[in-house]
Amino acid sequence: MEQEVWSSFSHDPRHSENASLRASDADRDVVHQVLTEAYADGRLDREEFDARSTAVGNARTLGDLPALLEGLVAATTGTLVPFGGPGEGLLTPVQIEERSVAKWREERRSALMGFVFASVLTWTIWAAVMFGGFPWPLFVMLGTGINAVRTAASRDDIVSRERRRLEKKQRKALGQPWKPDEER
Repeated sequence: MEQEVWSSFSHDPRHSENASLRASDADRDVVHQVLTEAYADGRLDREEFDARSTAVGNARTLGDLPALLEGLVAATTGTLVPFGGPGEGLLTPVQIEERSVAKWREERRSALMGFVFASVLTWTIWAAVMFGGFPWPLFVMLGTGINAVRTAASRDDIVSRERRRLEKKQRKALGQPWKPDEER
């Protein structure tokens, strides 16, 4: 749940480079939703809920928001690490999905290029050495073609596997534990 809260913001308010950005109504709604759930669970009393809700309405920047969630959602500001490389922050669910689809496209392109390269190479060898003989390059085409078709047809499996890998990597970077039921 905690990761969902932080990824719901337009920009992660825990990062110092985002702290001075103006908070949107959607950002304030994220905080208000957490406060409402905490009040319903009995983690906030009425006075504290009212005080934090008023502060949410008065918040002008993203940097004002994490303090309002203190004690309700782990901030983990000290342990945030870049996910994909220098200058990158945590990935949003949309970015994870985009990278997962890009991974499938890369695998599909690689399988297709393997099919084309192997076919051209073997037919060239056949034409130079055995023209008119048994067309053995068909077996190479069959093997690499099956892989290309399998890769193109298993989009959902490849995207799902890559999404799980990216989410696991991101949880590991945040120091969150792995849960066995999430590995399915």
